[in-house]
Amino acid sequence: MQAVKRIIVAASALLVLAGAAGLGWKYLDWKYEGDLHEDHDRLELLGNVDVRQVNLAFKVPGRIAALTQEEGDAVAAGQVVASLERDDFDDEVRLAQARVERQAAALAALEAGTRSAEIDQVRALVAQRRAALRLAQATLDRQQALAARNVASHQIHDEAQARLDEARAQLRATMKTLELAEAGPRREDIDQARAQLNADLAALSLAQRRLTDATLIAPNDGVILTRVREPGAIVAPGETIYTLTLTSSVWVRTYVSEPELGHVRPGMPAEIRTDSGGVYRGQVGFISPRAEFTPKTVETRELRTSLVYRLRVIVEDPDDGLRQGMPVTVILQPNQEAES
Repeated sequence: MQAVKRIIVAASALLVLAGAAGLGWKYLDWKYEGDLHEDHDRLELLGNVDVRQVNLAFKVPGRIAALTQEEGDAVAAGQVVASLERDDFDDEVRLAQARVERQAAALAALEAGTRSAEIDQVRALVAQRRAALRLAQATLDRQQALAARNVASHQIHDEAQARLDEARAQLRATMKTLELAEAGPRREDIDQARAQLNADLAALSLAQRRLTDATLIAPNDGVILTRVREPGAIVAPGETIYTLTLTSSVWVRTYVSEPELGHVRPGMPAEIRTDSGGVYRGQVGFISPRAEFTPKTVETRELRTSLVYRLRVIVEDPDDGLRQGMPVTVILQPNQEAES
């Protein structure tokens, strides 16, 4: 009987404790909901700082000649941070330039046409061929007269006839040459030469651009986060040399629950506070149109199924106090913003 009484007493005590715990949980739950409604004009969101990073790399292959920055160094937009050995790129430019000059001279010669001195030279050659033709004709006439009187052999007559035919052919060829000289170059030849010149100019532009790309320039103000390669290394196009953290366009990534989404609007002013006491001004720049699950480790099924919307809060005048991934608190005051 005593054992039964002890069991009954223990069970009664457990029931009392369970009831007290239930009342306490109900009170806490009601208190949380009450605070949320009473402070509806102030939203405190937890987030993390996002800073853009850029992997700096050469567009052309080569051997690194110099790296001017170390990790942690601040760089300005347009500042040279690395360079490749230039000898090969300089040779490519000189070779392309020589080809352009050669083809430009060839095109200029075609467009200028045949010079008058060259035409006069061909005309003089035509006159010479005509004189040779007349001499061959006279020689043949004499040989024919001698052959008719059986004074000269038929072989000499045949040789005179051959020389006459050769003189006629040479005259015709020279006259054709004179026609071509007077007509000048064909339009097709000029167009072909001009197309080749354009191709050589494109090759020169490409060589000059490759020479420019042998110098690595910072695209924006920032701080060198990592230095991946060292001088003397041979690198391929696109291989990372530095990782640059940009000092502009700093924002906070945070999330807002669906019940509070209607109080948040793009352009709403925000206050960003760091755990170290830093305070920054900003504004809501982006609200995701898509809901997602709560991005944190949770232990209950109710919290795991909660949906939130991602916000991007743009920071005004950021400084070194904001680092990548730093946890911050974002304070929004929807009613105050609406009244202003």
